[in-house]
Amino acid sequence: MSFLRYGLPAIVAGLLLLLVANEYAVARPSRRIRDVAYVPPTDSAYLAGRQVLDVYTPRRRGPQPLPVVIFIHGGSWNSGSKNLYSFIGRRLAKQGVVAVIISYRLAPQVRVPQMADDCARAVVWTTQHVAEYGGDPQRLFVMGHSAGGGLSALLATKDELFTRWGLARNPVRGAILDDPAGLDMLDYLQKMQYPGDEQYLVPFGKDPAVWRATSAMYFVSASSPPFLLFVGGETYPSIQSSSARFRERLQAVGQQPGYTVLPGKKHVPMVLQLFWQHNIIYQQLLKLVGAKSE
Repeated sequence: MSFLRYGLPAIVAGLLLLLVANEYAVARPSRRIRDVAYVPPTDSAYLAGRQVLDVYTPRRRGPQPLPVVIFIHGGSWNSGSKNLYSFIGRRLAKQGVVAVIISYRLAPQVRVPQMADDCARAVVWTTQHVAEYGGDPQRLFVMGHSAGGGLSALLATKDELFTRWGLARNPVRGAILDDPAGLDMLDYLQKMQYPGDEQYLVPFGKDPAVWRATSAMYFVSASSPPFLLFVGGETYPSIQSSSARFRERLQAVGQQPGYTVLPGKKHVPMVLQLFWQHNIIYQQLLKLVGAKSE
C-alpha cells in the first residue's frame, strides 16, 4: 500500500470537524493574523492564494520575545492548506509560542523543489518579520506532518535553500517531524514497492538526481540542528522504515534525536492528536523550543 494513498479524505473530514470546535474553544487566548504574503505578487514565482501564511500570537505576552514554530502541512504534495490547521496555531500560541502556519504551491502546478523553495521563502520572511509579532528570529523551529514533515527535515538540513536567498546561515534551530513522509524519496521511488507509487512521479518527476536533492536523508551532517521524530505505531511501513533510517543517519554523525513511537497510532491520527494541548508532541516540543506551557 502506498504510504499516503488512503489518508486524505479522512484527514480533511476530521480536520474540518475539529476546526469548528477549535475556533470557539481556544480562539480567545490567541490572535490570528491571516493571509500574509511571503512572496510578493510581482515575483515571477507568485501563485495567488498559495504563498501565504497565518501568524498566531498569544494575546498576553511578556517583554521577552517568544520562540517561533513554522508548521508545514501534508497532503501527498498535491493538496492541503494552512486553513485546515488553525487548531495547531491556536494551541501553540496558547502555550507561549508564536506559530506560523504556511501554504505553498502544489503539484501538478509545480514540483517538490519549488515547494521546498516556497517553504524556505516562508522561513526567510519569518526571520525578517516575526519580531513584529513578538517572536524571536533566533529561536525559529520548523514542524510538519507527512509530506510537510519531509519538507521540514529538508529545510533543517539543506543550507543551500537559504544561502540562495541571501542568508549567511541556516536559520532553523530545530525540527519536529510528525509521521514524516519523503525523507528518502530516492530510495522510495527506485523501489516502487506499493500500488499507485507512480503518482509520486508527478510531484517528484522522473530524474533520480531530483529525488535525492529533495530528500533530507542525504543532507544530514554534524551541524544539523536537533530533531524530534514522532512515528505512529500503525502508520505506513515506508514511514516507519525511513524514519528509523533517518534516526540512524543522525546518530551516525553524532546527533541524538528524540524518537518516539506512539503505539496504535495511524497516519492521520498522528496530526489530529495535535488538537489536544497536552499531547506528548507538544510536551516535547515546548522543551525543545524553550517555551513554558500553561
